Formats: sequence, C-alpha cells, structure tokens
Amino acid sequence: MYRSAFFLTVVTLLAASVVGFRPSSDSPSGLQPLKFRPLPLGSVKPAGWLKDQLRIQADGLSGHLDEFWPDIKDSGWIGGKAEGWERAPYWLDGLVPLAYLLDDPGLKAKVQRYMDYALTHQAEDGWLGPEKSATGKYKARDPWPVFVMLKALTQYQEATADPRVVPAITKYLKCLHGQINERPLFDWNRMRWQDGVLTAYWLYEKTGESWLLDLARKMKEQGYDWQAHFRDLPHKQKVQKWEHESHVVNNAMAIKTPAVCFRLSGSPADAEMGRRAIETLDAYHGQVSGIFSGDENFAGRMPSQGTETCAVVEYLFSLETLIQAIADPAFGDRLEQIAFNALPAPFKPDMWARQYVQQANQPVAKVSKERVYTTNGEKANLFGLETNYGCCTANMHQGWPKFASHLWMQTADGGLAAVAYAPSKLSTTVKGVPVSIEVITDYPFSNQIIIRVETGKPVVFPLHLRIPGWAKSGTLRVTGSGDVRGGGDAKKWVADTARFQILDPEWSGRNQVVLTFDMPVRAEKRYNNAVALWRGPLAFSLKIGEDWKKIAGEEPHADWEVLPTTPWNYALAIDEKRLAEAVTVETKAVAGNPFNPSETPVSIKVTGRRIPQWDVEKNAAAAPPPSPVSSAEPLETLTLIPYGAAKLRITEFPVLKVQ
Repeated sequence: MYRSAFFLTVVTLLAASVVGFRPSSDSPSGLQPLKFRPLPLGSVKPAGWLKDQLRIQADGLSGHLDEFWPDIKDSGWIGGKAEGWERAPYWLDGLVPLAYLLDDPGLKAKVQRYMDYALTHQAEDGWLGPEKSATGKYKARDPWPVFVMLKALTQYQEATADPRVVPAITKYLKCLHGQINERPLFDWNRMRWQDGVLTAYWLYEKTGESWLLDLARKMKEQGYDWQAHFRDLPHKQKVQKWEHESHVVNNAMAIKTPAVCFRLSGSPADAEMGRRAIETLDAYHGQVSGIFSGDENFAGRMPSQGTETCAVVEYLFSLETLIQAIADPAFGDRLEQIAFNALPAPFKPDMWARQYVQQANQPVAKVSKERVYTTNGEKANLFGLETNYGCCTANMHQGWPKFASHLWMQTADGGLAAVAYAPSKLSTTVKGVPVSIEVITDYPFSNQIIIRVETGKPVVFPLHLRIPGWAKSGTLRVTGSGDVRGGGDAKKWVADTARFQILDPEWSGRNQVVLTFDMPVRAEKRYNNAVALWRGPLAFSLKIGEDWKKIAGEEPHADWEVLPTTPWNYALAIDEKRLAEAVTVETKAVAGNPFNPSETPVSIKVTGRRIPQWDVEKNAAAAPPPSPVSSAEPLETLTLIPYGAAKLRITEFPVLKVQ
C-alpha cells in the first residue's frame, strides 16, 4: 500500500524539480561522488523498437567486421599484422555492450576472443596491447588506443565479473603512471586524456588507492586545457586546415571534461563549464540535430556542412558521462536529441554501410571532386564500408548500446532516475529489495510512456522522472496494485525548463506511472532565418526520393551513392504564429525499422513552393536563401519524416512570405 506521504508527493509533483542531489558515500574520499551512478552493464535491457535497432546493428557491420575487415580480423590486438592502434578497441567498446544487452552467444564469443588475448598478453611492466602498430603509422606505446580498450574492459568486467580485469587495469595504469613522468602525454592522447582518467576513477572507486588520483591529476596537467578552450573558443569560424584543437571528434570527446574535472575539484565553475561548452559549440558550429559541425574540423552553422559519425557517438558518451557527475536534466534532453536524430542518420537502414559525415541539408550523397567540407575527401558523405577513412567504421558501434545501458541510473538519494526514455526493462535491487521497471512506449514516435514498477516487497525509494525542456505541458498518472490510488486521475503540469519530477512513495507490488507529453509541432529558427520543424525530440526533414547506386565493393558491405529522384529545393508556406493550422501530423504504431524512410511511424504534411534559384553548390545544397522568400511556383503538399530516417534530406527550410 502507498504511504500517505505519497498522496502529497503526487499532488505537489508539479512543483518538484531537481538538478543535483546531496552527495552519497559511494566514492572514496578525494573524489566527488556521482549524482547519478550508471547501473552495471546488463541491468538495463532494451525492448521494443530499441531492441530491434540493436538487433539490426548486430546483424550488420557491428556483428561481422571481424570476419572480413582486416583492421579487426587481423588486428594487432590479437597478434595480427593489420592496424594495432585504435580500431579494434573502438569496435570492442561498442561490441561488448551490444553482445551483453542482446545476450547473444555468438557476439559474446567474439568479445571473449579479443579480451582473452589482451588479458593473456600483457607485458611484464604492465603495458596492455601492441607495443606499436604493425603498420608503422603510430608512435610506440601510445596510451590513446589503450584508453579506448580500458573502456571496453570495464564494461566487460561489469557484465562478466572476470577476475582478471581489475589486476590487468591496475598493472597498466601503474605502468602509465611511471611512463608519463618520463614521456608526457602527446598527440591524440594529450587531447583525449579525459577518457583515460575515467578508468582511473573507475578503479579508484574499487580500490581507494590514492596514486590513481595522482595519475588523474598528472594527466589533467599534461593534457590539453579544454576548460580554457570552451571558456573562450579559439575557433569561432569555419576552419580551413586540419588541427587537433578544432577537430570535431576531439571536441565531442572533450565535452565530458567538465565532469572529469568536477570530480577532482568539486568546483561549481567546473560543473557550469559543462553547460557552457555545449552552449558555445551550439553558438558557433551548432547543427539542428543537436551535434556541431566538423568535416573534419569546425565548419560553422551552415546546414550543408558535415559532422563526422565518430563525433556523434562520442558526443553521446560525453553526455552520458556529464549527467552522472552534474545531473542536469538538460543533458538528458540533448542525449535524446542526438540519439533520435543524428545517431540513426548516417546509416543505411540495414546498418551494413555508414557515412563518414552527415549533413542536415543533404539532397545528394555522391563522390564530390569539388566539395563543401573543410578537410574531408571526395567520398565523405557516401554510404559505405570505409569511405573517406575507417575510424567511423570502427567507432560507430557504441552509440545505440551505450544509450540503452544509460537509460536508467541510480541516484545519490537512494533512488532511480529515468535519464532518457525508450522501451526497456530494468532489473536491480534497492535497499536489498528486488525491483523491476518496464518502460512500454513507442517514444519518441509517440507521446505516451508507461512505466511499470514491481517490487519484491514494500520499499520506499524516490523515482526521478526527467521532463524534457521541450515538453511545456503534459499529464502524469500513478496507479498501484491494479487500483487507482494516490490520485489516480491524471495530473496536468505546465513548465518551461527541463527538470526531474520526483515520486517518493512506498512502492509495493505492481505500480504504474503514465507520462503523457503534449507534442505540438514547433518551429526553430536556424541559419539565414530558415526554420526546422520539431515534434517532441524529433526533427523532421523533407522526404526525398532515393536512388541507391552501388559504386564499389561487395554486398552487403558495398559503397553507395544516393541520388535524389524528387525535387528538394522548397520553402515552407507556414505562419509560425499559427503553425498548428499549417501542419498535419500522421502517426501509426511502430513496426519494423522506424529509421527506414519506408517504415517510419510518424510524418508531417505541410505545404510549400519550390525555390528555383536555390541550387546545388560544391555538390551540396547551397545555403538556404535568407527568409522570408518569394516564389511563383505552384503550392505543393510536402511530406516530412524524422531526420534520422531520411537518408537524403532538407531539414532547414526557407520560409515563404506570408500572403
């Protein structure tokens, strides 16, 4: 039965909001405790469309690269003669969670082979992995690829409790502790030091050994100063040369730096820098899908500039790290924005091909001798196996699995938090009591989320439910044990900012929480006064006819150009003050792959006119003509589908003058 306090909690729910929580005692002294603690890998399992998406991924490149791609099949990390640097660790960083979330014996066996080799071939002094890549391309004993392998190893240990992992990581970090005294961080590892520090923290929380914090401080001192970088971004314009400081992936990885620094310092200024870093990148290089441009260096806000797929998945992991230390619900908003838009966008629907870069306005994907990119090559936006460069082929795998494993986290006040929403099942214990939570939803394609909470016996704990900043209104209803209790009628709420709503009852038996978000279509002003249309966390793009032409390779992992078969250069006929009158939303239940343009469960109908003067420039859409625009072309009904489903797309539209 619910305690009487629960009735008060539900009634006063509308006012409940939290950005941070009191510290817990989960971390040893010397390291700021996490506000949200991720659950061990496997505690949260995907369901519904999300599980289907992971299955598609496993049946595509992710589950098969080791069978044919030399840099994985013959990797130096298993004693081979191909690349022995970052590519196998990148692949494993995504394959480990993919294998254990799907509980797939075949994928687990693949993981085991690589883990066994790494753990049984550690050097006497602790070095982990190849001394140098057999290709001769990279410096010997480079810590960067090992940082990535450590991320894979920590996930593997959480899933399997393999007793070899903690001693192996301890031995390696002691080796590194000695090495950086004589040979400071350099090149990529100097820019990406924060990823290595994460594993030092992970080990410190298991052992409490103070030398690990000394190592973390040394790495911070020797590494690039990302806090100063984001405080006054030195690259506010499109960058025309390759360099580390404006490299899109380095910056995406660096977004987690404020969380890493905050855990050492406890300084509010470090925590605030997490928000400032995102705001700064948005201001100068932000793209509609929540990412920022970089093809391969910062490229400004024009929607035809590209963003590397590695940056998408690394931005997601940075957000998953930020919210653990800082607990700002806005980080959950951005996590969903990128996961539901930018993450599925660069993949062929069967996930047997990927783009090196995606574009918000992408009416064509073809070999481009003349191109809009800063430093990328002519095949950068093709869908293929290794087009432009192979790092994304290795690193793309972590996006969906880590998103799934971070949907729920433990909170510092002894409860559980819904950091992001997708169909899933959570199994854990709270105060020694078994607790299961099932999330039943088609979100983000629908507006209702059903959360079923079941406990082995009565237990009191808070449930933190993230309310997105875009959700200005909605309802929440709570029922228990099959009966309407504690105000079973839906409670309406209205608010302006992202927040966590807290339910703090005595949970007993079976309980159900129903969140319903109002999802009106909304318009966002973008580059040249263009607009993008949103519904919930989904951006919508013009559905363009696609002609897929194989230009190289063997199926299923061939390289493809995608050419348009329908016009794309439209301006929208909308009055932003009366937007609801200008659009029609069509929905259906999720079936199949919601990120396949032929199967997407939601679309928007809107009218527009072609703008003949808006044409292709450097094999990309020219900048949208400044709005408002005029056109004498006939009015047409346009179909918009989710950004991530549209493999060719226009997302930032000029707007016609209101007649």
